[in-house]
Amino acid sequence: MKNIVKPLLISFILALLYCPFLCAQKTPSFQWPDGNTMAVSLTWDDGRSSQVTVGTPILDAHGVKATFYVVPAAINEELKGWRKAVASGHEIGNHSLRHPCSGNFLWARDIALEEYTLEKMQSELAQANDSIQKLLGVTPTEFAYPCGQTFVGRGANTKSYVPVIHNQFSSGRTWLDESPNDPTYCDMAQLTGVEMDGKNFDQILELIESARGAGLWLVLAGHDIGVKNRQTTEVAMLKKLLPYLKDPANKIWTAPLGEISAYVKAQRGL
Repeated sequence: MKNIVKPLLISFILALLYCPFLCAQKTPSFQWPDGNTMAVSLTWDDGRSSQVTVGTPILDAHGVKATFYVVPAAINEELKGWRKAVASGHEIGNHSLRHPCSGNFLWARDIALEEYTLEKMQSELAQANDSIQKLLGVTPTEFAYPCGQTFVGRGANTKSYVPVIHNQFSSGRTWLDESPNDPTYCDMAQLTGVEMDGKNFDQILELIESARGAGLWLVLAGHDIGVKNRQTTEVAMLKKLLPYLKDPANKIWTAPLGEISAYVKAQRGL
């Protein structure tokens, strides 16, 4: 018994001695503007037509602005709608020139990241920005990684292109992540994106409540906007989510990703 009590007593004394130091190591609180307790950004990828034929009218009706990461070739299909979205205050981000992903996606074999170099990626990102500027009159400052993948090359020659994004954009967002962003710690070139496609309002609300408790920044990411389908953010969910986000009682700052990322960087002195 003595052999057990003595180590426990020593541990208790050490805890008392070092508690002030340990407590000081907790993550500092982050001050969101206007008394809000967390932040949410709604983002969609690819520049799919349903985003402006179905999505932006719903967003505009509720006074919520979102971020759309587009591939230049895709937005040509609904160019008038995209120009209206820009005029309405929605943010346009860069989603690459050709949407390269791992060649393990058979549809991406001709644009496989395994065959890319950093120089090729850097060049195509600049071309995409130029094309978007010509089409929509805006130059993207935010980026989303196609398929959420951040590498080029293969094997011993694999390299991260996160530094390229850091140098060319204000932020980069990944995909299929499990956690919101801690504004005191997150890497602005690798912001997490949590899927909202296929989720109902209760599932999204659970994500919000989890983020609220720690004052985090939840970046929701989707693709098409419409009825229940693969890679589709459901209209029924949006029509419940948007009023909830706009209700001042819920103390959620909802804004395009670029606006929130600029605020976070300013608060952190980045």
